[in-house]
Amino acid sequence: MALPVETFFLQPDAQGTLQSQIQQMIAQGILSGRFQRGEKLPSTRKLAVHLGVSRITVTIAYTELLANDYLNSRGRSGYFVSENAPSPPVFTPSPDTQDAVDWTRAIGQRFSGGVTPSKPQDWSQYRYPFVYGQADKSLFDHANWRLCALQALGQRDFDSMTNDYYDQDDPQLIEFIARHTLPRRGITAAPEQILITMGAQNALWLTAQVLLTQRRRAALEDPCYHALRDILIQSRCHVTPVRVDRDGLPPEAIPHDIDVIFTTPSHQCPTNATMPMPRRRALLERAREMDAIIVEDDYEFETSFLRAPSPALKSLDTDGRVIYVGSFSKSLFPGLRLGYLVGSEPFIREARALRASVLRHPPGHIQRTASYFLSLGHYDALVRRMGNALHERRAKMEEAIAQTGLDIAGQGAHGGSSFWMRAPEGIDTKILAARLRTRGVLIEPGHSFFGGDEQPQNFYRLGYSSIPASRIPDGLQALASEIHDMSKAGYISA
Repeated sequence: MALPVETFFLQPDAQGTLQSQIQQMIAQGILSGRFQRGEKLPSTRKLAVHLGVSRITVTIAYTELLANDYLNSRGRSGYFVSENAPSPPVFTPSPDTQDAVDWTRAIGQRFSGGVTPSKPQDWSQYRYPFVYGQADKSLFDHANWRLCALQALGQRDFDSMTNDYYDQDDPQLIEFIARHTLPRRGITAAPEQILITMGAQNALWLTAQVLLTQRRRAALEDPCYHALRDILIQSRCHVTPVRVDRDGLPPEAIPHDIDVIFTTPSHQCPTNATMPMPRRRALLERAREMDAIIVEDDYEFETSFLRAPSPALKSLDTDGRVIYVGSFSKSLFPGLRLGYLVGSEPFIREARALRASVLRHPPGHIQRTASYFLSLGHYDALVRRMGNALHERRAKMEEAIAQTGLDIAGQGAHGGSSFWMRAPEGIDTKILAARLRTRGVLIEPGHSFFGGDEQPQNFYRLGYSSIPASRIPDGLQALASEIHDMSKAGYISA
């Protein structure tokens, strides 16, 4: 029996080439049981006419399915679903059951309900997305990343893609970080002092797990990266927020009984402050006096397009007490989830063992693709292109902010990709953000960056990595207008 040609249709929002869409359509029909073994498919001519594609496109799709034994060809009789094609799963649905488990008692430790806010997944659908940390696809080098991924799939790199490294990493990527990336930050490290992680957040989690216990104390900046606060709370250590000033974390304000100090000296999160060299040395001296460890999150140093970045705190460390966290996710794309830890060998050994017990290692294919992208110069070219675009957008932001009378609380002297903003006293930026969404404007409320019970409600962050420069003035005008309307109408916090 032949399958009617009307059974076949392409999804309007399907991804990939027409050939791959046809392959997927037929394969899914077989796997779902709609197309039975031995059934005849429409001829290439009929299916091509029905779908509105060329006959050669259908022929190539059929040929690929033949090679994978989804179809077979019977001379002039045409194409049929193969007798060896995968069978749809056969199972007996279980009867409806009710969850009888008391999960409030069964769950021993809670990880949900932290301060880290969720971000809208449809941010790119908004006309004025002042969101932080998302990639601009118009700037990314898709072509060369694809070529590097294909190169990493080649026979020569088969082992790097398929092998279980267990607790090790791609030696090519480690070598590039040691010989090229770290020296740019003034850091010298041996391969055994470097560990690849699933982004900076995973690096921070590994660090907290290795260094902290319920009896130990950690100091973190206030305001700070909210996910870090969640990580420290989950570790059950004692957490002490230390309020930052215009130069970042003040060393003299750190209590004497702190075991681990978390800081972002080159680009404070979220205020964008850069710690001056005298304060960096003072922080190192303070940690030495306390015999404390410093964890340096050196995010966004690549976006220093206004002036050269300051040396990393790790580069000034002569005691081996600074653990350095770096990431490629911010400068490439956040979905990459590729970062690294640099520290003394005893620490890295423990972090490596913990990583191996949780996730073994980041995927080998991703590591090898990144190593090619870095070593062939594509990464440096991308960073220069991003720097030029961010420089233009920052200038537009500063001009529009001045024209609309918005208040900058922190903007960074070296560059970056965001402004830390202050709304008038009494304005709750959570309410402001909700109202702005209806006008196509996205901002990030700032309350979750602060610790303690007395969280300021009138701060917010404006990112400019994902919005075209041409839309910035109108977006900020809508923001200023909404703040004015809220003040006038009395939409203020208690």
